[in-house]
Amino acid sequence: MTTIYLAGDSTVSSYPDRPVQGGWGEFLHRYTAQGVNVENRAIGGRSSKTFIEEGRLDDILADIQPGDWLFTQMGHNDASKEKPERHTDPFTTYKSYLSQYIHGARAKGATPLLLTPVGRFHEKDGEFINDFSDYCAAMKELADEEEVLLVDLNTASLQFYQISGIEKTTSYFMLSTGIEDRTHFTKEGADAIARLVSLELKDLGLTIV
Repeated sequence: MTTIYLAGDSTVSSYPDRPVQGGWGEFLHRYTAQGVNVENRAIGGRSSKTFIEEGRLDDILADIQPGDWLFTQMGHNDASKEKPERHTDPFTTYKSYLSQYIHGARAKGATPLLLTPVGRFHEKDGEFINDFSDYCAAMKELADEEEVLLVDLNTASLQFYQISGIEKTTSYFMLSTGIEDRTHFTKEGADAIARLVSLELKDLGLTIV
């Protein structure tokens, strides 16, 4: 059994006790190949920094085995300048923390994979906007430097929203429930993003999906 470990924030996290809200990590198992397990360790409110400071990366590295995968999607909370305990600078501390996920996985014989932060519902004049451009650029820069696989989930998700249209995309977000939440997904939206992730993985030629 190959296991994909997920390190991430609330957009990735599982919500088994919430009937409406979901994260894409909750549904990724639907799109993996036979013999591939998904262990979702993502948790809301964490950045690349606080996930490490709380020992959550260490917990993953204690369990991960040779041949497993570590998928890391961070950036939403790293960008929270108003919360300095979470915030990282894109091209310095963010890259430094992300490198710990890469090196940690490789030290255990596992394969790291980075995902740029999934897009939010930020639309202007009919176009969906990247709220994390510096973090995406920094992650891509690090992926090149470390020669690590990367899924540009931000670009893929914004393109997906554009194709889906405003009305359908609204149903993918908690915004559709009448609250002003343009970040978190409904179960439908989370499942759609999980499928999108799997398609991006197939484009990389990976056999785990």
